Amino acid sequence: MSYPVGQVAGFAGVTVRTLHHYDDISLLVPSERSHAGHRRYSDADLDRLQQILFYRELGFPLDEVAALLDDPEADPRAHLRRQHELLTARIEKLRKMAAAVEHAMEARTMGIDLTPEEKFEVFGDKDPEQYTDEAEARWGGTEEYAESQRRVARYTKEDWKRIQAEVDDWGRRYDALMAAGETPTGEAAMELAEEHRQHICTWYYECSYELHGCLGETYVSDERFKAFYDSMRPGLAEHLKDAIAANAARHTS
Repeated sequence: MSYPVGQVAGFAGVTVRTLHHYDDISLLVPSERSHAGHRRYSDADLDRLQQILFYRELGFPLDEVAALLDDPEADPRAHLRRQHELLTARIEKLRKMAAAVEHAMEARTMGIDLTPEEKFEVFGDKDPEQYTDEAEARWGGTEEYAESQRRVARYTKEDWKRIQAEVDDWGRRYDALMAAGETPTGEAAMELAEEHRQHICTWYYECSYELHGCLGETYVSDERFKAFYDSMRPGLAEHLKDAIAANAARHTS
């Protein structure tokens, strides 16, 4: 049984022009011709076309494809083994590419480069990117924001877990400090305020005492920041603002 060129093109998903070209360069010469001189392809021709298209899909030049298929030492099983090896390698490469693309899609403007599962593991039900767009709008043109972007883009899940652990530990100690009745201007409160500033310097950007004071004001004036700190202990945002101011005063006076 033989097939006309148009039907073969439809089978293989290629153009008639492509099949003509393969014939012209003797890569795939049809086994038969009709009385009118039209190309007719046998089942063996279709098998060869399948081999050609496989190697082409893997990026082999046509001359190398011809050399592979016309090698008198090669047998069909050798071709199948080679194709299986090449296809397995291609699948693995594509799998890694797909994983990389998915990971990149999960990354957001602030560089929290974690999968949803990792984010939940690190941050629980808190969304670390909740205010990403607003932060960019408010501080996007500053050197501090740019530096923060550069740093956090490199952080791994383990880095974020360490950051979160430091925040949690600091929050527990500030809670205990307030429970003990320490004032914001006391030594212990100012030390925790300084630790807060150093945490920012270590992980995000160089935070001056002046900038830290501005942040302290924001922790009270912005209800969302206030809610975050007050979730550690009611009144903590206001207490921290005053401790930050006292700490800045003793270092800049």
